[in-house]
Amino acid sequence: MIFPSLPLDEQPEHIQFFFEEVQFPFLYPELISKWIIDSLTEEKKAINSISYIFCNDSYLLQVNQEYLAHDTFTDVITFQYHESKEEPIEGDIFISTERIAENAVKFDTTFDIELQRVMIHGALHLAGYKDKSTKDKTLMTEKENYYLSKFKI
Repeated sequence: MIFPSLPLDEQPEHIQFFFEEVQFPFLYPELISKWIIDSLTEEKKAINSISYIFCNDSYLLQVNQEYLAHDTFTDVITFQYHESKEEPIEGDIFISTERIAENAVKFDTTFDIELQRVMIHGALHLAGYKDKSTKDKTLMTEKENYYLSKFKI
């Protein structure tokens, strides 16, 4: 079980948080929800629903293998369910908390900041941003940094 500051049944309807095979102190879900909504609103995107699913490496590896035919560990996988840029955002964002912890050490940051970076990264994918080319990755990183600077507890 997780320790959110807002009971899961009282979360904002547009952003939901789920936990599969992991436990960690997930603080301030209402502030994080507002931050994600505000960020996507600034991108001129409406939100139908976004589910964040926090999981471990093996869970996310299975998702990666089953749905994307990739046999690699990753920190985040985003599934977009809206069909056009005009439709409200609807999607699932799977995040491996084990990758977040490892990357926080690797990039000399905190678990919380790395988690926030990956959360906004997934939301930006739902907003239409890509990260496969160098140019796209640079823009994605700029957007992540911009929205991270706006998140205040």
